[in-house]
Amino acid sequence: MLSTLLVVLPIFALIFAGWLARRIGVLGAAATTELNRFVVFLALPALLFDVTAHAHWSAIWKPGFIGAFGLSSLAIFALTVLIRRGEGRPLADAAVDGLNAGYANTGFMGFPLALVAFGPEALAPTTVATILTVCAVFAVAIVLIETGLRREAVAAGQGGARGPVWRTVGRSLLRNPLLVAPALGALVPCLGLALPAPVETFLKLLGGAASPCALVALGLFLAQKRGRQSGQGRVAGLLVGLKLAAHPLLAYGLGRYLFDLPPLLLHVAVLMAALPTGTGPFMLAEFYRREADLTATVVLVSTVLAVLTVSGYLATL
Repeated sequence: MLSTLLVVLPIFALIFAGWLARRIGVLGAAATTELNRFVVFLALPALLFDVTAHAHWSAIWKPGFIGAFGLSSLAIFALTVLIRRGEGRPLADAAVDGLNAGYANTGFMGFPLALVAFGPEALAPTTVATILTVCAVFAVAIVLIETGLRREAVAAGQGGARGPVWRTVGRSLLRNPLLVAPALGALVPCLGLALPAPVETFLKLLGGAASPCALVALGLFLAQKRGRQSGQGRVAGLLVGLKLAAHPLLAYGLGRYLFDLPPLLLHVAVLMAALPTGTGPFMLAEFYRREADLTATVVLVSTVLAVLTVSGYLATL
């Protein structure tokens, strides 16, 4: 449990730093939005480009692990979207909620926990889980959010939504740095190219700011005084339960019974799925102005509870 706590402690420290800066007036009301825009348009695209540009596909090609973790993440995402749509939520909101339940904090918490629990052999599958989370699951969510927003614009008769929905959505996706950056980064290893040292340094510096800035922005958002929406506690409980319980259980079932993973890959897949909700959903929720309050609650609560659930899982191994 101590190792899990040591990994989680910096996360809480960054959230608290943002919360305190807002409460004492060091940062103003606009800081949340502006800091989040920095992450979405600069820091996170640099991180995604860097991850895919340095991916050694031959070393990380693990079909069984990809199936177990990837399918479990997408299945939990899809199930959440269906549940929330059934409750009458718009598609864009349901997609953000899907991320809350299916987007694990593999980047910030996955690597140190995997290293402590399983050693250096676990780093390659952890990289796979990170790519699947920040690229594949994230991309599906963005497509659904953009589709939902364009449908709403068409229904409202707004002039900016002329033409077929698929065309306007396609244009938005092609201009979205969170999709363009990893796609361009993937071309680097595919074409056998190497990034110059200054470019790598630039990407490391800029990309390294993504998670800390997102956590500070989360703290800033939590510090804002706002009314609590009716039923939000129930929904947050549902999303946290799906993330911390349903996601790892599904990953275990797929990994053991469908893909017959060896013990190391199986336990890494379950550990990655058991991690709390990452900052990606909050960045999108704040950027699109959809479900940001609920998302902030899910990120915070799931991170607190994960200290117990992840420690309990590791203790059983």
